[in-house]
Amino acid sequence: MINIKRLTHRLEELAQIGKTPNNGVKRFSFTKEEQEANKLVEGYMREAGLKVEYDVVGNLIGTLAGSEDLPTILLGSHIDTVPDGGKFDGPVGVLSAIEVIQTLNEQGVKIRHPVKVISFKDEEGSRFGFGMIGSRAVVGTLMEEDLLRKDEAGITIKQAMKDAGFGDSPLESAKLDNIKAFLEVHIEQGKVLERKNVGVGNVTGIAGPLWLKFHLQGLAEHAGATPMDERQDALVGASLIIAEAEKIAKRFPPAVATVGKIAVKPNAVNVIPSDVEWTIDIRSTDEAQRNEIEQLIKQYAQQVADERDLTLHITELQRIDPVQCDPEIQAMIQESIREMGEEVVSLPSGAGHDGMQFKDRFPIGMIFVKSINGISHNPKELSLDEDIEKGANVLYYTLLKLDQA
Repeated sequence: MINIKRLTHRLEELAQIGKTPNNGVKRFSFTKEEQEANKLVEGYMREAGLKVEYDVVGNLIGTLAGSEDLPTILLGSHIDTVPDGGKFDGPVGVLSAIEVIQTLNEQGVKIRHPVKVISFKDEEGSRFGFGMIGSRAVVGTLMEEDLLRKDEAGITIKQAMKDAGFGDSPLESAKLDNIKAFLEVHIEQGKVLERKNVGVGNVTGIAGPLWLKFHLQGLAEHAGATPMDERQDALVGASLIIAEAEKIAKRFPPAVATVGKIAVKPNAVNVIPSDVEWTIDIRSTDEAQRNEIEQLIKQYAQQVADERDLTLHITELQRIDPVQCDPEIQAMIQESIREMGEEVVSLPSGAGHDGMQFKDRFPIGMIFVKSINGISHNPKELSLDEDIEKGANVLYYTLLKLDQA
């Protein structure tokens, strides 16, 4: 149905902007590279028959008028990247949405609802350590104090917006009301679809990340002169807690728990470690399940600290609610997959997406495209043309179903 040659050509063309020496992509928000990429995507939107505009934070929005006065359907994703990312994470969703609209117009298909295709500003958070700027603005949760966050050069989001020609209106002007639903195509960034040998899948929900920082304090003493049964070794205590966190998470599939950062003091060969700090990232699409994992890990950590005469401090760094994809939209996606003669595979998203910001505001649906070897946020990121085509076609059929619902 959709024109896959046109879609993949655009993916390749976009990937040249911000291209790194090892064939990755680096496009941070409010940079020259992103501005150039926006101009290119803006051109694609106009070719597709969309009316193009930018909002106050720099979201690139293409609008197709509906035949009736009905709530708007949102489609889209993002085109910003991690420091040396791949060319599919985000752009597949933006360009597939544009391709769907262009296909509708070429075939003379009229839809009832207005549709907005959005390339959301800064989903990744790579530049300022604060992501989903555009989607937060769309639902009105982006605050003025958020714009004071700085990049490594000391430039605030507010200043970067101004330098890029945005920010001349109140943040409230970016908020979109009267929305029927949001649909996004995205690469899976995992191995489930590949393991199932299918090219496209239905997403059941987006796991919400809970980030905790653990600090375990003991006593630094001489490694040779201190007997084993008289030590307050913070690193041994931390090791026990970290190992138990993995065991606990395995009891609650498909939840996950990851230790991503760790620091040891004094970090010397001949000194018993006195301080260990580490992070645990707990994710699940079920908030109650995630909370139970959190409590079990905290209880075990305190038990270890008490038994080994160690002091434990736990700091919450981030807590984002998981989001369930709308059951009715899921049913439309599943039906569209079946109509294409494909096996229906439903799976949660472990990675975060802009759709998380829309919880309790309007329904969302997500379509996953197979990732080869599950690799993402990496120049080796790859999704095959045939699978990208399937994802765009499922979006096409789902949009038509949603328009008639």
